[in-house]
Amino acid sequence: QVQLVESGGGVVQAGGSLRLSCAASGRTFSLHAMGWFRQAPGNERDFVAAITYNGGNTDYADSVKGRFTISRDNAKNTVYLQMNSLKPEDTAVYYCASPPRPFFWGRLSSTYYYWGQGTQVTVSS
Repeated sequence: QVQLVESGGGVVQAGGSLRLSCAASGRTFSLHAMGWFRQAPGNERDFVAAITYNGGNTDYADSVKGRFTISRDNAKNTVYLQMNSLKPEDTAVYYCASPPRPFFWGRLSSTYYYWGQGTQVTVSS
């Protein structure tokens, strides 16, 4: 059974940084892309960043490009989201996700099948 467990959320002042982690288990991590999404109250779940199975390609939402960095450590079955220069509008629950099949990846939430429980990020002004 595939499990994704996020950690690293919290409260930070605007301009600060946080690093989110997502530990995966239950299948061969190194064959699957990973993505990060976020959902603020009253909003839909939005794409944040994605990384291919081997880390060779990454993609970012325009709103976070240049501030956030997605990375992965296949030896640790973990994907990270380094968030710098945080803004109040980054406040949301952040979810990691993984597609059902090897080598799939993309920006659409429908591409992803497995989801973590989410971790809250709150940025105060």
